Amino acid sequence: MHDARALIEMGAEAVRRLARRGYSLDLSELESLQSRRNQNIRSADELRAESKRVASEVQQTDKQGGDISKLKERARELKDEIREIEAGQVQVEEQLRDLLLSIPNLPDDAAPDGDSEDFAVEVRRVGTPPAFPFEPKDHVDLGEGMGILDFARATKLSGPRFAVSRGVGAALERALATLFLDLHTRRHGYIEHAVPYLVTRKTMTGTGQLPKFEEDLFKTGVADRELFLIPTAEVPLTNLYADEIIPPAELPLALTAHTPCFRSEAGSYGRDTRGLIRQHQFAKVEIVQMVDPADADPTLETMVGHAEACLKELGLAYRVVKLAAGDTGFSAQLTYDIEVWIPSQNTYREISSISNFGTFQARRANIRTRGEGGKPKLVATLNGSGLPVGRTLAALFEQCQQQDGSIVLPESLVPYLGFRRVSVGGKPEA
Repeated sequence: MHDARALIEMGAEAVRRLARRGYSLDLSELESLQSRRNQNIRSADELRAESKRVASEVQQTDKQGGDISKLKERARELKDEIREIEAGQVQVEEQLRDLLLSIPNLPDDAAPDGDSEDFAVEVRRVGTPPAFPFEPKDHVDLGEGMGILDFARATKLSGPRFAVSRGVGAALERALATLFLDLHTRRHGYIEHAVPYLVTRKTMTGTGQLPKFEEDLFKTGVADRELFLIPTAEVPLTNLYADEIIPPAELPLALTAHTPCFRSEAGSYGRDTRGLIRQHQFAKVEIVQMVDPADADPTLETMVGHAEACLKELGLAYRVVKLAAGDTGFSAQLTYDIEVWIPSQNTYREISSISNFGTFQARRANIRTRGEGGKPKLVATLNGSGLPVGRTLAALFEQCQQQDGSIVLPESLVPYLGFRRVSVGGKPEA
C-alpha cells in the first residue's frame, strides 16, 4: 500500500514506474480524493471549533438570563453539519483506501523492462544439468512406477491438483522439509515458527493477497467468522508483527515456517496439470525477514543465497534470474526467481521466488520500528521460498533417476532418511 501524498509528490515519476509493470495510475483521481479528504478534515475541524464556541456562549448567556434559543438552534445545525461531513469523510476515506489498495508496488529500477518471463535476465547458473544415456522419465511416471506417489487416489479424495505420497515418498517429503528448516535455523539464523493455517481478511490484506487475489484463495469460516486458508506462510509470519512497533535492537527479524499452502490457481487450468508442479495444496518452507529499509537491498541478495543453499545441499542444477518489472508480483519491488532443471521438460522451472517489498506490506499491516529520535517508521519486509517440498521432490526424482528407474538420493538426505537409494519397487536401499 502506498502513501497517497508520496505518490502525488512523485507525480510523473510514479506514473512512469507503475507503467513499467502495466499499471496506469490516474493521478487526477488520486489527487481529487486526497483533496476532498483534506478539505473534509479541515471543514470538520472548523465546525467542531465553532460548536465548542457556541456551547460556551450558551452557558454564558444562560447564566446571564439571556435568550439562548438562537444559539441552541445554531448548535443543532452545527451537529447536523458535522454529522454530514463525517459521513462524507467515511465515504471518501473508503474510496481513497480502495484505490490505494489496488495500486501495485513501484518496481525497482533494477528490474529489467518487460511483462513476462521471456524478459527475465539470467544472473547465474549453478551445476550442470544431468545428461542421461536414456530417455529420462518425468517425476509422475517415476513416483507412480515405484508406488510412492498416487495421484489417482488423491483425485478420488479431493479432485484434480492433489497428490498422495506413501512410504518412501512420504518420508522424503518429511526429510526435505526438515533439511530446509535445519539449514535456515542452524546455518542462517532464522527462528522457526508454527503458525495458523487459517487467517482473517485483515491478515490477508496486510501482505497484499487481498483484495486483488481473492479468486485465488480458499475461503471458509466458523459461524460469522470469515477465514482464509493461507497461500503461503509469508502471510501469517509477516502479520505476526502487524500493528506493532519493533524495537530497533530486534532487527533484523528472520522467521521461517513449514506449512501447507492452499491455492485455487485460478486462470491456470491447462498449465502444469500433471504432477507436483502446480497443485491446490502443497508443503513449503518459507523464509521472511523484516529489516530497516536501508538494509533491504543487501538482505535480498543474502536471502537468495539462503534459498540457493537448499539446492546446493541437494546437488541440483539450477539458475537464478531477475524478473522483469511487468512480471513482478503485485506487492514486490524486485524479485529473483530460482529455477531448477527439470529433465523431462528440458528446461528450468521456477522453484523459489525471493522478493523485496520495501515498506509496501509494512504500511498495509502497520509494522514499524523507531528511527532517528525514536520516531516511528515503517520497516521493510522480504520473503521467499526456501523451498517448496513438492517441486523439490519432482526435481530430485528427475535429476537423480537411474536407467533402471531407481533413484539415487544426495548424501545430505541420508541422515534424515537412513538410506541413499530408492529401488524400482519403491523400497529403500543403503
